[in-house]
Amino acid sequence: MRALPGLRGPRAPSLRLLLLCFLAAVRRSLEDGLSTAAPYTSLPVQEEMMTKYSNLSLESHSISMTVENSNMPVEKNITLERPSNVELTCQFTSGDLNSVNVTWKKGDTLLEDNYLVNATGSILYTQYRVAVIDSKQMGSYSCFFGKKKQQKGTFNLKVPEVNGKTKPLITYVGDSVVLMCKCQDCLPLNWTWYGGNGSVQVPIGVPVNDKHVISRKHANETSLKITQLSEDDQGTYWCHAIFELGESEGHVELVVLSYLVPLKAFCAIVAEVVLLVTIILLFEMYTQKKKKPSDDGKEFEQGEELKLDDSNGIENSGPRHRKNVSCFQMLTF
Repeated sequence: MRALPGLRGPRAPSLRLLLLCFLAAVRRSLEDGLSTAAPYTSLPVQEEMMTKYSNLSLESHSISMTVENSNMPVEKNITLERPSNVELTCQFTSGDLNSVNVTWKKGDTLLEDNYLVNATGSILYTQYRVAVIDSKQMGSYSCFFGKKKQQKGTFNLKVPEVNGKTKPLITYVGDSVVLMCKCQDCLPLNWTWYGGNGSVQVPIGVPVNDKHVISRKHANETSLKITQLSEDDQGTYWCHAIFELGESEGHVELVVLSYLVPLKAFCAIVAEVVLLVTIILLFEMYTQKKKKPSDDGKEFEQGEELKLDDSNGIENSGPRHRKNVSCFQMLTF
């Protein structure tokens, strides 16, 4: 049977078209595989980073949370003095883990890689790994569980704290004073001092002068000696400890008083004492004057009573005398 003229039978697809279809199918399968495996497996970026900084020490920290305490955020402070590999693990316990999503943030920035997720029974684990090599990696890392009502756990990565002096240091004009700062269980690379000029911190000891002397007997402490103090020297002084991962600061409040200040206080106390004594003396004088007229009245009344008693005695003796005379006359007759 012949084919009709002008009509052709079905042709096989060209090789170029088959190759394009194959590439599209492979690309779709790769995208699907990455989207399902990314949150649960170690990413190439993470592996490369940890391998590059494998010589750094490893620090592991964890936080545990439960669905019952969902209204209470959990927080943990981590002190780092030198570069390290850090593993942050969050553990969340709940009866239903199917609807629990896991996300990580650094501050307010969403982290899309370098974390793992795994579930065992009713416990969901997530781990974030970071190589902290400078101050850029320091800060707050938070893990979130859930959708609408999220449970939050936060790791705060920071350098060691510097301890200054909590109470103001009081001294007088013309004296010398030593300000000290100390870092407990740490070894800063260097120390710097700053003085307060309003809201601006001004470096001290640059250039070197005789008024300010900075010394460092031990690596974890520093001192600033200020000589020939004046009232202009009072204010806040900051000590900065410099580490590989950033800086930490402490402060000391200095109060410089004039010698007239305690003298004024002494004069005020003396004036109060004199005023109190004067009030007491005036009160005593007033009470004495008030008692004197009453005493004179009592003496007058006592005198009048004595006069009355005397007159009564004389009157009573008259009748007695007459009675005696009459009795004598009767005896003579």
